[in-house]
Amino acid sequence: MAPPPRRSHDRVPPSPEMKRRTADENEGLARTSSRLLAAIRRLQEEQGSPIVVALDGRSASGKSTLAALVEKSVRAALIPSDDFFAAAIPDGEWDGLPIEERYRQVIDIDRLRTEALEPLIAGKPARWHPFDFEAGLRPDGTYGISADCVERQPADIIIVDGAYSARPELADLVDLAVLVEAPEGERHLRLEAREESGFLARWHRRWDPVEDYYFTIVRPTESFDLIVSFRDES
Repeated sequence: MAPPPRRSHDRVPPSPEMKRRTADENEGLARTSSRLLAAIRRLQEEQGSPIVVALDGRSASGKSTLAALVEKSVRAALIPSDDFFAAAIPDGEWDGLPIEERYRQVIDIDRLRTEALEPLIAGKPARWHPFDFEAGLRPDGTYGISADCVERQPADIIIVDGAYSARPELADLVDLAVLVEAPEGERHLRLEAREESGFLARWHRRWDPVEDYYFTIVRPTESFDLIVSFRDES
């Protein structure tokens, strides 16, 4: 997904229904993380470390929440794929691109490989300058790259977190491709809770077709090694 700006407003106090839904999600998240950790441990027993895990899924499916929980449970290096969003493409040009081209360009796969994944797999520190979420659009319509450098130390588990993280171009590096699922209604509620409505409408028009293309043509459900959901009882 293209990283959106965050809203700056006071949060509405959670309703009883929201609290109940949060409790249900937390319970589902614990089950999901246990399944994922078990799959990672099996791979470590079979092939050793490091293990590269791609946590893929549609926007607001819970990928980053799951990644953060796994990172707390094991020694892991976390790579947000949004750090490698194609900042140099002017914002107004995205809508004029065919869906397939939007998908191809949205993440700078070469930088993700060479600056993050390959060094960590080789047991070396990884350093990169991430997409600048906070600065907003520049006068020419592009986004900037942060002057601050992100650094990750080698770890037994390398997690790539974000939509398109299991792209075929990374298949030679990814050991476990995970699809994180959530019902569309829940995903939209999460997005609505954190984004401005006008921006969100534009975002859906631009990126929903790209996600549809990716998750039906490029990476259909059956192509993933593991499918998890916060509501998965299995």
